[in-house]
Amino acid sequence: QVQLVESGGGSVQAGESLRLSCKTSGFTFSIYHMAWYRQAPGKERELVAKIPSYGHAPTYGDSVKGRFIISRDDAKDTVWLRMNDLQPEDTAVYYCKTEWPSMHWGQGTQVTVSS
Repeated sequence: QVQLVESGGGSVQAGESLRLSCKTSGFTFSIYHMAWYRQAPGKERELVAKIPSYGHAPTYGDSVKGRFIISRDDAKDTVWLRMNDLQPEDTAVYYCKTEWPSMHWGQGTQVTVSS
């Protein structure tokens, strides 16, 4: 059974940082492309960052480039999202997702940034 469990969300002030974790189980993590998405109230879910398998370079959404860093540890079956210089517009529920070869979503973790 595939499981993706996010953690690390919370409430912070603008300019602060958070690191989200996504601990996975039930599949061969090392071959999967992984991603973080987010959904703000009243908005569509959007891609934040993707990280392929086998050491290929990650990609980022335009709104987070230069501030967020996605990383993974195949030995720990875990993907992280380091979020720096958070802004109120980053407020959203953040979701971990397996992108390929099959798609699965985590339950999400709330990030709230106040000015």
